[in-house]
Amino acid sequence: MAVYPISIKFSIAKSTHMHYKLEKPILGTIGTEKYQCTIEWRNGKFISDEPEKTGGKDTGPDPNTLLLSSLISCTLITLRMYIDRKEWDIPVITIKANLFQTVQDDKTTTVIDRDISFPGPTPLDREKKDRLLEIAQHCPISKILEGDVKIRSFVYHEEETEKEMKYTNGDITVLWKPDVCKHSGRCVTQLPEVFDLKARPWVNMQGADTEKIIDQVNKCPTGALSWFHNNEQKDPPNT
Repeated sequence: MAVYPISIKFSIAKSTHMHYKLEKPILGTIGTEKYQCTIEWRNGKFISDEPEKTGGKDTGPDPNTLLLSSLISCTLITLRMYIDRKEWDIPVITIKANLFQTVQDDKTTTVIDRDISFPGPTPLDREKKDRLLEIAQHCPISKILEGDVKIRSFVYHEEETEKEMKYTNGDITVLWKPDVCKHSGRCVTQLPEVFDLKARPWVNMQGADTEKIIDQVNKCPTGALSWFHNNEQKDPPNT
């Protein structure tokens, strides 16, 4: 059985990419029970927890496990896609991953070791092994971890959500809360015929059909944008 170790180093830095990978953001919730988190994704829920040695009950994968699971699953899927496209006879792929951190001159470096195995009955030749190693290093999650990453965190206060602007096309009305809006660049990028930061008003409800506007508004991760059908409410829109 062949094993191919890969080490990944990454750091957190600035990123200017404005297009979200997920149409619906991941939602996490924690109550008072240590330290069970409910994670909601597009197709269900699961529990994340801490091991008992750190105060949890180990009822679900811990954050480090989830991070490594993301890398492993992405690598496996990427390799399987490539192998199937090449029509190679590789029935099973396994990956083990772990991480450690080192500190030098007050700088923390995280190293992820990813060991890839092909435990099938037929040994692979060196050329295929080397090619699959290369493919693994270019899986999307590898690129994220080894690229520049910036984590943007926001907290919202109730007093910031009271100001509200309304825009209508006669069919629906779009509500915009400017003090909550943190991702306007996404709207401008994805539906520029409706959202233009240089225009006044910046929302042109005649720029696209109703379905496209609804689809874009539904992608707003903060709740700064919402909408309703005009027969549901009759408050006058802003112009």
